Amino acid sequence: MDFTLSSEHLMVQKMVRDFATKEVQPTIKDWDRRQAMNPDTLPRMAELGILGICIPVKYGGQGFDYISLGLVCEELEAVDTSLRVVMSVHMGLNSLALLQWGTEEQKQRFLVPQAKGEKCAMFGLTEPGVGSDVANMSSTARRDGSDYIINGEKMWISLATKAHHILWFTKTDSTTKDPHEGITAFMIETDRPGVTRGDLHGKLGVRAGSTGWVNCSDVRIPKENRIGEEGEGFRIAMSALDNGRYTVGSGATGLIRASLEASVKYANARKAFGKEIGKHQLIQQKIAYMVQKYEAARLLYLRAGWLKNMGLRNTRETSLAKWYATDASFEAANDAIQVHGAYGYSDEYDVERYLRNSRGAIIYEGTSEIHQLMQAGYALGYREDGALRCELPAYDPQVWQAE
Repeated sequence: MDFTLSSEHLMVQKMVRDFATKEVQPTIKDWDRRQAMNPDTLPRMAELGILGICIPVKYGGQGFDYISLGLVCEELEAVDTSLRVVMSVHMGLNSLALLQWGTEEQKQRFLVPQAKGEKCAMFGLTEPGVGSDVANMSSTARRDGSDYIINGEKMWISLATKAHHILWFTKTDSTTKDPHEGITAFMIETDRPGVTRGDLHGKLGVRAGSTGWVNCSDVRIPKENRIGEEGEGFRIAMSALDNGRYTVGSGATGLIRASLEASVKYANARKAFGKEIGKHQLIQQKIAYMVQKYEAARLLYLRAGWLKNMGLRNTRETSLAKWYATDASFEAANDAIQVHGAYGYSDEYDVERYLRNSRGAIIYEGTSEIHQLMQAGYALGYREDGALRCELPAYDPQVWQAE
């Protein structure tokens, strides 16, 4: 086993860390207070190539591997979760789904501009009354000649008012014995007639990010916008979540690290009872647990990234990485506030934002309870991952970096 990061990994890591700390960190507190997304964020991420970091060069990307994607997400969320959320929906849930399931024509139409950062993408699975129970979605699509007519609403959609494309999941057949088999995926351009969207405000966390709703009212799209076959949507959604969960787990690892670094800095500076609070054993205990959580979370996501590079199925490993890291990031941020005492309760210190931001990831892309059931299913032999018609391609540098 070789845990050494390559020179390319280190280059990507440094580039993203410099961007996040020098260009985002100085103003993120203000944007969080405004509950708005900095309009310069997406264009700058596009300019740096971050929005296409692990897409082959021939499709407009940078040609780096899946481990690089994890490193990017860790560095982004170490500054603010809203940055990593961009990568989760644009890259993990949408662009990688296109790479895996899209036809060559669809990759040219949708993936190339997304990888170049000319277009931004989102993921439409959750509905106002449907979260984990995907099969009960109410969105519908009916055939009309060579087109489909789509109706429905998606809720809690990241980049809802910013993105140009949405990977939309909807019912095309309500008569199937297994309701999961009646779901189909489509790519919808948000400038089509009948598409409306809006932002949600008053969120507990990720306030510097865009979250909202998207509604389709008799939206007509050609059959060429269908991703995969009819009835294949559930499989596409679940495979997309494998990639999205990878970005969430690696990002949460960055939040653990940020909580640790903030706590160490404060513990070395703050004095109580005649000495630095870092010399008190219970403070040391909290910091020690953060170290433990960071190292474990990092290894879990790096393993998942390695499996992706090898072209091996990683649903179990990605689920475990996401579940562990998100729970651990909430615990680390909570302990960081305790280390900071009353000051941790104020937004003058970043740890207050870390705690708020960490809470959502325990819910989205599979609640912690869903992941517990998945892991129990694997352990008990009740769950087994079947082969997919289209698998996520393994990383081949000669192919991915070729023009």
